Parts: sequence; C-alpha cells; structure tokens
Amino acid sequence: MVYRYESDEDAFEEYPEPGSDLPALGAGPPPAAGPSPSRFPAPSLPRPNQLMLPSTQPPPAARAATPASPPLGQVYTSAQPVDPSTRRSGGRLWQAVVGGAAVLVLLALCGLGAAALLADRNQEPQTTPTLQPNAAAPTPAQRQDLDSRDTDQAPLTAKELFPGKELKLADGQTAYQVLKTQSSGSCAVAATGEVADLLVRLGCNQVVRATLRSPSGDHLVTTGLFNLTDKVSAERTRDRLRQLLDERQGRFRGLTTGDDDGTDALTSAPARVGWQVRGHYLAYALVVRADGAAVKSGDAKIREVLFDMIEVHLSRGVLQRRADTAMAVQPTPAPTEGSGSQSGDDDELPGD
Repeated sequence: MVYRYESDEDAFEEYPEPGSDLPALGAGPPPAAGPSPSRFPAPSLPRPNQLMLPSTQPPPAARAATPASPPLGQVYTSAQPVDPSTRRSGGRLWQAVVGGAAVLVLLALCGLGAAALLADRNQEPQTTPTLQPNAAAPTPAQRQDLDSRDTDQAPLTAKELFPGKELKLADGQTAYQVLKTQSSGSCAVAATGEVADLLVRLGCNQVVRATLRSPSGDHLVTTGLFNLTDKVSAERTRDRLRQLLDERQGRFRGLTTGDDDGTDALTSAPARVGWQVRGHYLAYALVVRADGAAVKSGDAKIREVLFDMIEVHLSRGVLQRRADTAMAVQPTPAPTEGSGSQSGDDDELPGD
C-alpha cells in the first residue's frame, strides 16, 4: 500500500523506534540546505506490531489526517494518560455496585421463598378438629341395661319367647315344634326342692317356658327364662345350682302337655340340663330322649339341643332383641353357662 501526501504539512512523522539508527527529532545538526531529493518521497512503512508514539502536540493538519480506525497490525497508545488513583477508585465503585446488586438479589430470593411458604401453609387443609366444649359426646347405639329389673321393667311374655307353633333358628334349618307354652309369676312351678327355694329366695318373680320337640323328633326339651332381681342374684343362683343338683336337693320340672303325645318323659326319664346367665335372667333347658331311655353326658345330639335353646334362641335371640329395643345404657358382659343332669324321679338325682 502507498500513501500519497499532498504537502509536507500533511505528512505524518513517526518517532523513531528506540534503538534504531534514525536520529531523534530536534537532536543533532540541522539538515544541509538544498533541494529535496524527491517531491514525493515514499514513506517508511512501520513493521507490524510496531508501537507508534505520536508527538505531544501534533499539528492540526496531522490530527485531522489521522484515520478514525488504525490499519491492521498497528496499535496506537492513548494520548490521555490514566491516573492510577482514578483506576483504583473506579474498581472500588464497581465492587460496591456488584456487591449491592448481589445483596438485593439475595433479599429478593428470600422474599420469594417466604411468600411461597406462606402460600403453602394457607393452602394446607386443617386436619385438627375444632374444640367445641358444649358439643355432646357421641354415644354408642342405644341398648337396654339388662343387669337389673329397675332398668328392664317390662315383664316377659310367652309370645315374646315363643311367638308361633314352630321355632326356626336359621334359614335352611328344620324348625323345632312348639308343643306348649306357660308364663307364671311363681318360679316354684318350674323347679322342686332346694332349687325352687333358691329361686324364690333370690327374688325370682316370673318364669316363662315352653316344651318343644327336636327337628329329628328324637328329643323333647323344656326351656325358658327365670326373671330374677338383678345380675348378682342371677349369678348366685347359677353358682349354687350345680351343687344342689349333684347333691339331689332339687331339680327342674319338665312341662307336659297333658295329652298322650309322649311328653310325660319330661317328668319321668333321666334328663340333661343346662343354664346360663345374662343380665338378671337365668336361661335354662331340660332335655330327655323321647323314648324315655337314659342319656349320656357326651351325647352330641343333646348338646346341640341345649346350645340351640339356651345360646342361640334365648340369649342371642330373645334377650338380644330386648337389649336392642329399649333405652339402655351399656351392654352386659358375656353370659356364663353351666350344665348338669337329673333323673325323672324327684328323689333320685344322679350326677354327671
């Protein structure tokens, strides 16, 4: 590339590079007088990466001729020196600005986190129930208190215990045939000897009973409920019965129909008896063979009849309905039971 200068005033004079052979400006003897060797001298092109130092006060024409951007490979130094103190103060200012911005960003993040936490807490469902001192506590299902006649005053009826001519305990099961029912205010009609005296002494004021024939027809049973004063008197009767039966000091009476239907075996044949307490009631059953033959304590059929009458029909059926249908306070404990044997003769009571 060739630069062309119109006059000497437009020429750009370079400072010699340190260590070069060119003399410095203003140093040494003036050049010799005479014509210039050439009207258009070829300027010396600086080498790449050569540091160009302009004069301290360049002429206006030279400043105007300076290109806006340096040619490729040339680097120009700034004519305005940089004050070190200004550089340090500028660095500190930037540090303060950056630090302040970081603090503001941190505060903004903390604020956003707190706002999100509050929003989640407000949206969380309230699981703790509200305390209501005046609210009534939930009560269990209303049940009749069978522990005493004071809380269970309705008397028993034959229709309540044996409502029809047949007694069917479960679907698909053959029914027991109800032969005769009886309700009496004298408990002595259903027992003899010390057993009758014990019932009267402990406050029994009612007995409801019936005689039934088993589904197979092989057994007869007299069963019913004794209505005693309270649970304590019923339990005392229960605990005393076995001793009285074993010592042959009394017995339960079977209920006959008075017809020639074989129910006389209930008063003459050896019998197997069972009893159980629930509330102030004593449930009992007396079972004999319909043919009047002797019974064994391990007879499975007789045990089945006792269970059907005492546990299934009287306790789970009659007394459970009575407990569920009245204004009761609490359920009674699980019933207790007992069993024994007796002969048809009032004077002969064999043991188990």
